Amino acid sequence: MEAADLQLTAHPQGTLLAVRARAGGRVNGVVGVRQGALMVSVTQAPEKGKANQAIANVLAEVFRCGKMQIELVRGQTSPDKQFLLVGMDHKHVIERIKTVLGA
Repeated sequence: MEAADLQLTAHPQGTLLAVRARAGGRVNGVVGVRQGALMVSVTQAPEKGKANQAIANVLAEVFRCGKMQIELVRGQTSPDKQFLLVGMDHKHVIERIKTVLGA
């Protein structure tokens, strides 16, 4: 799968991004794209929202933005999540993911 396969949805405030979380992993970072979702691994355990915050931090690094521009809108307790990337369009999201994945 490639960055172009990502499930992105336009939103009045930016872009909605599907994320598949892997909490309790060995590293913090993007590990690929699968079934339209960006695969993000974090070392934090999925307890009390710590993994969600770690995922938001990874996304802020990937998209070179402030943490306030990354909002979890769905999937607080599920590995399948949706994040709002405030102020970002589809093109910017795809380009950053391509860079991160080395595509």
